Amino acid sequence: MGAAAAGMTATSPDLLEVPAPGRVLGRPVLRSEDRALLTGAVRYLDDVECEGALHGVFVRSPMAHALVRSVDADEARAMPGVVGVFAAGDLGGLRMPPVEDSPEVFARPLLAIDRVRFVGEPVAVVVAQTRAQAMDAADAVAVDYEPLAPVIDPEKALEPDAPILFPAHGSNLAIRVDDVAVDQDALKGAETIVRARFINQRVAPVPMEPNGALAIAGADPSQPSVTLWASVQAPHDTRSVVAQVLGLDSAQVRVRTAAVGGGFGGKIPTYPEHVVIAWLARHMGSAVRWSETRNENMIAMTHGRGQVQHVELGATRDGRMLGLRVFVIQDIGAYASEAATLPPLTGLMASGPYRIPRIDFSAVSVVTSTTPVGAYRGAGRPEATWLLERALDMLAAELGIDPAEIRRRNFIPPEAFPYRTPTGANYDSGDPDRALDIALRAAGYAELRQEQAARIGRAETWQLGIGICSYVEVTGWGSEFASVDADDQGTFTVLTGTSPQGQGHETAWAQIVADTLGVSFDAVTVRHSDTLLVPRGEGTMGSRSLQVGGSAVLRASVALLDKARRLAAHLLETSESDIRRLDGRIGVGGAPELSLSWGELAAAAADPSSLPPGMETGLRAQNDFEMEDSTYPFGAHIAVVEVDTETGKVKLIRHVAVDDCGRRINPMLVDGQIHGGIAQGAAQALFESFVYDEVGNPLTSSLATYAMPSAAELPSFVTVPLVTPTARNPLGAKGVGEGGTIGAGPAVQNAVIDALSHLGIRHIDMPMSPDRVWQAIRDALRGVPGDSEEGDAHGAAGPEWFDRGNRHAHAERRVDRQGVAPKIR
Repeated sequence: MGAAAAGMTATSPDLLEVPAPGRVLGRPVLRSEDRALLTGAVRYLDDVECEGALHGVFVRSPMAHALVRSVDADEARAMPGVVGVFAAGDLGGLRMPPVEDSPEVFARPLLAIDRVRFVGEPVAVVVAQTRAQAMDAADAVAVDYEPLAPVIDPEKALEPDAPILFPAHGSNLAIRVDDVAVDQDALKGAETIVRARFINQRVAPVPMEPNGALAIAGADPSQPSVTLWASVQAPHDTRSVVAQVLGLDSAQVRVRTAAVGGGFGGKIPTYPEHVVIAWLARHMGSAVRWSETRNENMIAMTHGRGQVQHVELGATRDGRMLGLRVFVIQDIGAYASEAATLPPLTGLMASGPYRIPRIDFSAVSVVTSTTPVGAYRGAGRPEATWLLERALDMLAAELGIDPAEIRRRNFIPPEAFPYRTPTGANYDSGDPDRALDIALRAAGYAELRQEQAARIGRAETWQLGIGICSYVEVTGWGSEFASVDADDQGTFTVLTGTSPQGQGHETAWAQIVADTLGVSFDAVTVRHSDTLLVPRGEGTMGSRSLQVGGSAVLRASVALLDKARRLAAHLLETSESDIRRLDGRIGVGGAPELSLSWGELAAAAADPSSLPPGMETGLRAQNDFEMEDSTYPFGAHIAVVEVDTETGKVKLIRHVAVDDCGRRINPMLVDGQIHGGIAQGAAQALFESFVYDEVGNPLTSSLATYAMPSAAELPSFVTVPLVTPTARNPLGAKGVGEGGTIGAGPAVQNAVIDALSHLGIRHIDMPMSPDRVWQAIRDALRGVPGDSEEGDAHGAAGPEWFDRGNRHAHAERRVDRQGVAPKIR
């Protein structure tokens, strides 16, 4: 999205706070990955050469919901260069594994079986000698569809007369979430209650590199049955899924990535297309490759967000929050996917950085005849921050309290950490009040408020808005593998289970190794994203890589140093307690002549006769680091906008970000992540939305219709570091890959509404495009309620069948995970 180009880091000396750097750890080392990127030497998936590979092109449904009566491929098979055309029956009706906690009926077929459920669902695949031939033949495949009524709106999907996407299930309600936080008295004693309905709109990930795959069948039994090159975020997970669907042992499948041109969550899943391409390679005994067009990517890659949020926030008259009730309707698209994890994460983080004594959270996930929804930068956590920060601003407006002050009155104080929220989140460390104070000072908050008042007084066309977002998020989970190997040339090879898409792992992991071993940064090579080379790994997502993968690298490095010290003591015939890490050598402290280079130690380690008793050959160590509990980064963002009250145009003119992600291994990499996150958060607030018409046709399926900002639409970013280490991993680090998005989006939305609050406007749903903002202004001037429906302090929240006062009394709307049909009233 050009985020790095748009942003710049500016810090004030009195606000700067960074950890004491080591030799290279903690320093802004230039990325080792960048030279190849800038010179064009990097190889992406389409650059992987494979002579004689066939090309696959998918025939996709043009209809949102229809029965598939027949697939006629006779004409296509007769076209030049066509090797084969395959439909679901040819693949034996294979399906993807069902998503955890979802009924098995929602398991997605590799190719549509009898019914299509969204525009873009693959129905058949054509294989030809060239891509152009395959595309021409795909156009010649005749599919007989019997149209069915689609269901696009997730709220309407729950109505009794809604079209049903899965008749065997009997309902469009796929999964319910009612075990995050239950409190029937959540609003008891509240003197003021604000109620609202918020839309957190559907967006597309739009990575620069679309999806694709290259599958190569094994030539002999000594090789994997199939090698799959794919642009994915979790190669080992892709290996497991492909093996499971094709009935193979995991060892028979090798998954590799070339450079991955962006992911943002959209490349976490293994797609049916990946498996189909692997199946084709094995079936045809030939390499087969496939690359999405941009239009295909927009309608076939999972979308993000897609929540309707019904929110009630209760407080005292002096602005102390007493309780929060939230009901979320999650649109998961046509099939259950990673979206099943989004509402639980939204619920987990519903308390934000505030002391909210009581929370009542429930959610339902609903299928619609649209592209499946999955993880997108933040994955459930931005949605939580959005709903809370919007409701808090509405509360502040209702009570006449400054937005900054109402937050201060409700923050969790630093002495209360570790802190467990009513939703079960176990916050490790933090000081949200300090983060906000730093952000307000860096933004010049008092002066901004004075300027805002002056513009209102002069009735200027361009009004000023200041938006605040204080957030906390959850990062780090699971385990990760790493190994560090020294060779006789004095160089080091790191294997890691993380799988980057531009985050800078090769740089940061090399910094950790170089600092721990006392060697040159340039002597370290990092290898990843090959399941044959790296035995296991959980991939890169969820802001987990440094604290899990980096900690594994650190511990493997420490273990390697211990082994080297023991070997050096044996070879130098001295006590291990005398051995020190010297400058690129290991030897006796104070006696540099009694030392060995790493190359000499590696050569000796290869000779069993040179080893001390019990030591294995080779100078290598490995580690599997597992997180015992997650970490909780926090921060505060201030967005400043100008809004043209005559046209509705919004300009983001300043953005200040204070993001505390614990110890910073490389501050430059951290700033890069924050810049990109701010850009994506602001983009959702102001520009991005994936839209369907009433019959399920996508209206924003190209970059000509899907609005995305360039660097020209974004200001320079002011980022101020704040460091509160965590004790939950040896690096003291927390995640940062998604914090910028989580903080920026609500801040920008709040800023736009703040600019118009003097007109009585309390909410505008995203994206806040000029037409939507202009309409809100016109409605306010005419006294018409805004698009939050009754989203003010006295309005109703939720559809008529949602009982705000006692959700548990209405068991009719609760559907269990086994597929009991709902009776919505």
